[in-house]
Amino acid sequence: MLKNSTILVTGGTGSFGHKFIPMTLEKYNPKKIIVFSRDEMKQWEMAKLFQDDDRMRFFIGDVRDRERLYRALDGVDYVVHAAATKIVPTAEYNPFECVKTNINGAMNLIDACIDKGVKGVVALSTDKASSPINLYGATKLASDKLFVSGNSYSASHATRFSVVRYGNVMGSRGSVIPFFMSIKDQGTLPITDPRMTRFMISLEQGVELVWHAFEDMEGGEIYVKKIPSMKVTDLANVIAPEAKQEVVGIRPGEKLHEQMIGAEDAFYTYEYPEHFKILPAINSWDRDKNRIKDGKRVPEGFVYSSDNNTEWMSEEELKHWIDGNYTEIGKI
Repeated sequence: MLKNSTILVTGGTGSFGHKFIPMTLEKYNPKKIIVFSRDEMKQWEMAKLFQDDDRMRFFIGDVRDRERLYRALDGVDYVVHAAATKIVPTAEYNPFECVKTNINGAMNLIDACIDKGVKGVVALSTDKASSPINLYGATKLASDKLFVSGNSYSASHATRFSVVRYGNVMGSRGSVIPFFMSIKDQGTLPITDPRMTRFMISLEQGVELVWHAFEDMEGGEIYVKKIPSMKVTDLANVIAPEAKQEVVGIRPGEKLHEQMIGAEDAFYTYEYPEHFKILPAINSWDRDKNRIKDGKRVPEGFVYSSDNNTEWMSEEELKHWIDGNYTEIGKI
């Protein structure tokens, strides 16, 4: 599907874009990948990595700017929407700005993709959109709903929209692994709560889930990758086994456990070997055989959270991953 196509990635200079772009160039050999983002310095740095690849284009712009999106989407076949204001405290202190990017930006992109004849759009979501307790999560829930409903909004147009949702990306900039690694020599690691658990997913797995969504989607699905969980205390043991663990308390807007599927979504959720799929509650799409395919409906009241997970990452597995990715951790 993506072979010989033109793909635009909003927020393409972020962690996801740095992994999605080289993997997609190698696997699908697209005609063109356009990086659409607002930070010229990040684009300049990224362009140097691909300076010999004539398939790459860089387009300064903001998803808040509808006219700029229309220009950037000319001739584009597929879009990956990764642009977001996503730091929880930043969103709490700058709520209007978070809404402008995560909600208004989603609306702009949906309109522009429909009008420009884009074939398919996959938007990146987050565990924080499931039963949200902070503004960032609430805006991403709204964004998810917008992209799901975009399939009705497009009417007779062919544009399809779907969403992928996953949790903590291992080793990404600002996440817990590079943070613990940066202070491990101080002798003490701050633990918000010893009961806390988190989902663990690599960027490669996130990219593969997006690829699967493009291949599988009819429109309106939310894809949730099956991934292992880990206790934060076990993660700390791997990174700094000799360090003391000091409990500092949960921060405002933070959950004790990550959740990607809530009980309210269980009625519309189907299970597959490597992922779950939440189907749209509108237009009877949750009963559409083309969307269900070979899925099995999950039990009533099903919740997919990091504490009730059936798959757990061992300390040995995490250590092996860190050893294999040491030079890249925290870079993007």
